[in-house]
Amino acid sequence: MSENPNVELYALCDINEEILKKKGKEYGISRLFTDKDEMLKLKEIDAVSVCTWNSQHAPCTIAALNAGKHVLCEKPMAMSAQEATAMKEAADKNGKLLMIGFVRRYGNDCKVLQDFINQDYLGEIYYAKATYLRRDGNPGGWFGDKSRSGGGPLIDLGVHVIDLVRYLSGNPKPVSVYGATFQKLFNRKGAIGAPKYLSASAGENDICDVEDLASALIRFDNGEVLSIEAAFSLNIKEDTGSIEIFGTKAGAKLNPDLEIYGEENHYLTNMTFAAPTSLSFGGLFENEINHYIDCILGKAACKSPAEDGIEMMKILDAVYESARTGHEVILK
Repeated sequence: MSENPNVELYALCDINEEILKKKGKEYGISRLFTDKDEMLKLKEIDAVSVCTWNSQHAPCTIAALNAGKHVLCEKPMAMSAQEATAMKEAADKNGKLLMIGFVRRYGNDCKVLQDFINQDYLGEIYYAKATYLRRDGNPGGWFGDKSRSGGGPLIDLGVHVIDLVRYLSGNPKPVSVYGATFQKLFNRKGAIGAPKYLSASAGENDICDVEDLASALIRFDNGEVLSIEAAFSLNIKEDTGSIEIFGTKAGAKLNPDLEIYGEENHYLTNMTFAAPTSLSFGGLFENEINHYIDCILGKAACKSPAEDGIEMMKILDAVYESARTGHEVILK
């Protein structure tokens, strides 16, 4: 945000006063609050970014919207579709922008692949696979505490790849879901080896009551089916994350480099790119923030609106409900 010439970082709010003061000093901000409602009284603030743990997304977002602020809320949008709907209603009531942080939509890889899809290079997209798997990747802290996170790798990691597939496919609506979740390895506490992922709030007495593996089949209203796997802890050789999209004319894979597989002049062909198409988290967030500011200034239409966040929460709700009951969930 500080790199955008149209932005002034004006105030910070955190319930952890130690971190709050540390970040205030780091970014040169003197207006520091431990109470969001006190911060939101500042009329000078035009927009906020909600980066709390998941259970506070809805309360903080609704409070900011009701205070007349635009909001960028991190993914997942909320703890449920019901909460997400209430957030959108607050945005509509107050006439403010509510953008959801589906950051993978802002990657260079997404832009290039979307260009090919828009040119009908892939044809009809009818099947996709998405994986986001870690061998020992529970970050601890609030990530493993279901009361704050809402779930494990599905709601944390799966969101990214489910949304990317859905976005590239033209945002079809989910109509049915069959899902399964597993609590077998938990957070591998005591396993030898330094953790690769660590929450700032991680500690010795962390709760771990979320799933460590989730799998689902999602059917959309355009006939497309998505297979998804997401894991914090899984007995695999190395971490992996990829999406594969299959069309009638060609298929594509992001792993993270973009490759397209098709047929040219009756020959099966594999396409790679000379241009940099690798996933780069160094540029994703800058692109997302710049887009957020452009939307506020009326220079762009929002690429990740609240409506898409609600549809995502319907999918997540359905996967967890299907896993609980052992049956398919039909969405209205």
